Amino acid sequence: MNYNLKFDEKGLIPVIVSDAQTNEVLMMAWMNQEALDRTLETKKAHYYSRSRQALWMKGETSGNVQSVVSIKKDCDCDTLLMAVEQTGNACHTGQRSCFYTDLTEENTEVDTSDLYGATVLKEVYQVVTDRRINPKEGSYTNYLFDKGIDKILKKVGEEAAEVIIAAKNASKDEIRYETADLLYHLIVMLVERGLSLEEIYGELKKRR
Repeated sequence: MNYNLKFDEKGLIPVIVSDAQTNEVLMMAWMNQEALDRTLETKKAHYYSRSRQALWMKGETSGNVQSVVSIKKDCDCDTLLMAVEQTGNACHTGQRSCFYTDLTEENTEVDTSDLYGATVLKEVYQVVTDRRINPKEGSYTNYLFDKGIDKILKKVGEEAAEVIIAAKNASKDEIRYETADLLYHLIVMLVERGLSLEEIYGELKKRR
């Protein structure tokens, strides 16, 4: 069912995502018919990646899931407005919203050094470790731990291949996204095998 929506020539429709409680605009993404159907069926936000040409669920690896409260279409039926309950941050940079740069301000740059530094890896490591100790129903991280090391290593291999493909395609957005996925799965592997980030940092220091 397409609800009389007008998808573009590629079968996609833009989706503006807002916080259901505050009305803050969180992000903008794309859906195809399958992504919309999955979203309506599961009440979890699913989108279509134009770079990877694949369906993906928001928060599947990061845990930043979007629980759908409502979906509305605009007067032209070619744009969707989706209100969600956001778990964690919506933006891949670690910001709450993807719209954090004000073009009307003299200084439009945002200091994201801490976001991309070792502190983020440490925070992810701590979350993964906590999931290991305190399992959470529906957690993708716990799903990996339950499946065991073979499943974890398979995902590491798959994500490494995705990074290679992204680099071959020379898409910075795709490389950034796939590298983040790879790092996450590597952290899951480290926790499973009992290695700390400090041990990895120590090894890297030897190679300077």
